[in-house]
Amino acid sequence: MGTPLGDFIRARRDGIQPESLGLPAHGRRRSPGLRRSDLAARAGISVEYLTRMEQGRDRNPSIAVMNALADALSLAPEERDHLRYLAKITGGECSAHTRPAPPRRQVRPSVLETLRLLEPGIAMVTNRLGDVLAHTSGFASVTNGTGLLDSDVPNLTRYVFTDPRARTFFADWDDVADEQAFDLWLGPSVEHYEWFTTELVSAAGSDFTRRLHRHVIPRRGALRLHHPSGCELKLLRETLDLSSDAQQLVVFLPADERTARAVGQFRSQPYGRLRAIS
Repeated sequence: MGTPLGDFIRARRDGIQPESLGLPAHGRRRSPGLRRSDLAARAGISVEYLTRMEQGRDRNPSIAVMNALADALSLAPEERDHLRYLAKITGGECSAHTRPAPPRRQVRPSVLETLRLLEPGIAMVTNRLGDVLAHTSGFASVTNGTGLLDSDVPNLTRYVFTDPRARTFFADWDDVADEQAFDLWLGPSVEHYEWFTTELVSAAGSDFTRRLHRHVIPRRGALRLHHPSGCELKLLRETLDLSSDAQQLVVFLPADERTARAVGQFRSQPYGRLRAIS
């Protein structure tokens, strides 16, 4: 059985064409990408050691080995961060024989006050599992009629993968799905990640698991929405990490004049006040 670290290394190795690194193609091959022997040589490690890492039989590689692999794979800064994170959780992986409690949902009063100051703007507090913990009335106005906030405990990740309306609401659904799947790796804890993904796999199926194990660093461009009213919205996102709470404050800003006008119209309609979901 492999590990997230081994899956990531193998996926990146398979995605590299030898010619891009000045290496011979070695003729016809059974699988795409870079050979283990080539990657091991570039990283200065043995093929046997690389094989053990990819197969999950070595779970405690040194920082020096991680840096050497990152260099050998020509990883971008975001991919290097992800590699280090996977090495950390792989070394301390816990078994999910017992179901842990869900992550705490309380939002600090000072964060709620910040949300109030953002009214009537579009903002929410969430965590890496996708739980929507609090939101402004502006956020409710933009998501009204989409089903996202229909649940007593709304969760963006579950909505994206299990609610058919999400594929219409998000114009770039594939990109949003990649974002939500990737962010699960950065969840509040390994225990919470395992609890949530196990729960979601049965409902979301192979489309979710395939994205989860691809380890694709998301682009996070402008968010394009097909609002049920017929308006096309384009929003920029600014994210403030609340590290001590394992939460994030996300603010959405109109990216063009058409979106600004539409948002202004939504704000003129009653959608309630700031909501904290506990």
